[in-house]
Amino acid sequence: MKKISLMGASGSIGMQTMDVIREHRERFQLVALSVGANLDVARKAIAEFHPSIVSVQLKEDADKLSSEIVGKTKIVYGMEGLTKVAIYDDAEIVVNAVLGSVGLEPTMKAIEAKKNIAIANKETLVTAGHLVMAAAKKHGVTMLPVDSEHSAIFQALQGEQEKNIERLVVTASGGSFRDQTRAQLQNVTVEEALNHPNWSMGAKITIDSASMMNKGLEVIEAHWLFDLSYDKIDVLLHRESIIHSMVEFHDSSVMAQLGTPDMRVPIQYALTYPDRLPRKEAARLRLEDIGKLHFEMMDLDRFRCLAFAYDAGRTGGTMPTVLNAANEAAVDLFLKGTIGFLEIEDVIERAMNEHEKLDDPDLETILAVDQETRMRIFSR
Repeated sequence: MKKISLMGASGSIGMQTMDVIREHRERFQLVALSVGANLDVARKAIAEFHPSIVSVQLKEDADKLSSEIVGKTKIVYGMEGLTKVAIYDDAEIVVNAVLGSVGLEPTMKAIEAKKNIAIANKETLVTAGHLVMAAAKKHGVTMLPVDSEHSAIFQALQGEQEKNIERLVVTASGGSFRDQTRAQLQNVTVEEALNHPNWSMGAKITIDSASMMNKGLEVIEAHWLFDLSYDKIDVLLHRESIIHSMVEFHDSSVMAQLGTPDMRVPIQYALTYPDRLPRKEAARLRLEDIGKLHFEMMDLDRFRCLAFAYDAGRTGGTMPTVLNAANEAAVDLFLKGTIGFLEIEDVIERAMNEHEKLDDPDLETILAVDQETRMRIFSR
């Protein structure tokens, strides 16, 4: 029985992680979880899984939940509570499925506590990849990718040697606006941006997919997870989302991982690695039904956020922190109707241009730059 701690249980990845646990109750036990402000998810998860500890965002929510719960589940709150979930003694693996850079500090604490990490929170590696990977190496912790693209690369590399890798090819669906010109994007609505053609995801990630920032963050994440230069990481537009990513080796062989668009597959692989378990209700890939797969080169002039991510990654230091913080702030403003869709790019570009990079930042510096970037954007 593998005991699991789940940060971000109320998000898309968190809910699908609970689906996987639910399907394999004989193999997995959910012992700790966090839900942010979603008390309904907390109540249902407590009733179903009986975790030992649950964290919520606010003290008043913690008090309310504590007064309702009958049983041994301990309710905690805030960053301290999230950290308690991350380092919970009984947990063997921590699924980081929280949204945004809030997952960074608890993940570092979990690594120090020698917990293996199933990482679905891009921002943790984007903002502090050098610190996270160094800590994982120091404490003997395995970083297991949950994003479908990174899981695909990870699976394709099993049994292979890193020295033989020529390049990584990360695939992208193109998001909600892949067939529209920049001129057509001037007045798109939030509802249109949230209409993803292939995947069911949370609002922030869906907007990132539409702007292609999601893919940019994945490029930076791949750089840290697989220790490859940005010149060896390409992005390819692939409309069907059947090939989740590929690895090309220096003998010209290419290994690809294929499957139907279902995040429960990479989630389960991270939880069972290096083994696999059957999935009873999974849709099976039938290429004869699909017929054709399409691929296109990425246009960095059309998808400027992807270009920003490559620039930030190559610049290094605190620049990826600024990229991520500016994007989170800009997406929040767009979802609230304060700025237009294309203005997300303007906010990010201005933040990067105004920032003077700091090399080899420690955790305190990263957190300070993150907050400073957000404050500057929200105060305009």
